[in-house]
Amino acid sequence: MTTVSSHIRTTGRLAFPIVVGQVGHMMMGIVDSVMVGHIGAEPLAAASLSNGLFFLILVMGLGVTQAITPLTAMEKGAGQPARCGVVLRQGLLATLAMALILAGVVIGGAKLVPHLGQPELVVANAVPYLSILGWSVFPMMIFQAYRQYTEGLSVMKPAMTINLLANLANAFFNWMFIFGNLGAPEMGLAGAGVATFLTRSMMAVSLIAYVNLAPRFKQFDPSLRFRTLDWFLMKRIVQLGLASGFQYTFEVSAFAGAAVIIGWMGANELAAHQIALNLAALTYMFTIGVSTAGSVRVGEAVGANRIDEARKAGFSAVILAAAIMGSFAVIFILTRHLLPWLYIDDPDVHRLAAGLLLIAAMFQVSDGIQGVGLGILRGMADTRIPTGITLIAYWIVGLPAGYLMGFSGGMGANGVWFGLLIALTTSGALLLFRFHWLTQPGRSGIHRQNIG
Repeated sequence: MTTVSSHIRTTGRLAFPIVVGQVGHMMMGIVDSVMVGHIGAEPLAAASLSNGLFFLILVMGLGVTQAITPLTAMEKGAGQPARCGVVLRQGLLATLAMALILAGVVIGGAKLVPHLGQPELVVANAVPYLSILGWSVFPMMIFQAYRQYTEGLSVMKPAMTINLLANLANAFFNWMFIFGNLGAPEMGLAGAGVATFLTRSMMAVSLIAYVNLAPRFKQFDPSLRFRTLDWFLMKRIVQLGLASGFQYTFEVSAFAGAAVIIGWMGANELAAHQIALNLAALTYMFTIGVSTAGSVRVGEAVGANRIDEARKAGFSAVILAAAIMGSFAVIFILTRHLLPWLYIDDPDVHRLAAGLLLIAAMFQVSDGIQGVGLGILRGMADTRIPTGITLIAYWIVGLPAGYLMGFSGGMGANGVWFGLLIALTTSGALLLFRFHWLTQPGRSGIHRQNIG
């Protein structure tokens, strides 16, 4: 019997490289913004618009790849290493099919940008950039599929290392194609799109090569020798993946909706919202790491039909996330008047952002619990009810409450953020109860083939 403290240590070791990799991925976006900013405000605005649209579309595809992790962990826990390779191959088929759809949506959607009421120069920059980003869906989704496979095997460092090194490649390609160095054409923002495509392609090729050449993966059969189409497994991947995609969509779109509501209040309020949201997104990277690690640990236990160990692994991940996010809550409270100065020199925005950071401190623990709650339930292949929970928490409870408090209650942007606090707390509580109910002692009939 593994103790809770041992589960916490194991989960922490698995989570750390995921967090580092996520921060590395965020750094690529920051480097892009800094380098694009040197060629003008319009290209930077176009990059912001395009990346926002791109992510809203891509999130469904990322959800599909998320299904690979728990299913791989279950097969590993069940002592079926060769079946892990089957999950990878069937997952790749689902990933490529989804990538084809999403790439078409992004490239086709680029033609709709002129109808969004944006300034002419912003549109002129955004259309070619978004079109190039559409092609980068393929290497990005393939990289994510292999990443989820390795993480399902509790091998976290390869993807982390590739993510960090990709920052160097991305900066170099940006320097070449944005500014026209080393004989490359000077392409401006479109050059950043080319750099993104090349970087993501290198990431995909690197991880594929590592997985197929490293001896540690040989027993898990990561080869591309397709023997048959496993319709049952494919159906599970698509069902779990689409449900995960909807979970992300409901959450991301709720925060986007909050930005729209706050934008009706004024530019200062929206700037303060962006500052507080950026900082909250940074701390959420730690939740993603713990959530993924918890999903793997729970998946392995379920695969071995050890629901008692799955319960310990899940609640240990929740405890770890709550402790980490609780620490960030204290940091936000103590530095809420200092952090906004890193973004803008405007006392009015500072005052508003400090108030939002205080609310962000209040929902740090809830944010950690709901993020990990989704992960550990995904580890049990339980996604349909959690998807309903996220829909209810964000769009039926939280966002309407935020709107009412913001306008009818006269609380402004603070009211909208209190709505987000309510949404995250509702989601966290219901997801935690769901996991408790599924793993309570004496519950029968739960194993890797019939959960979900």
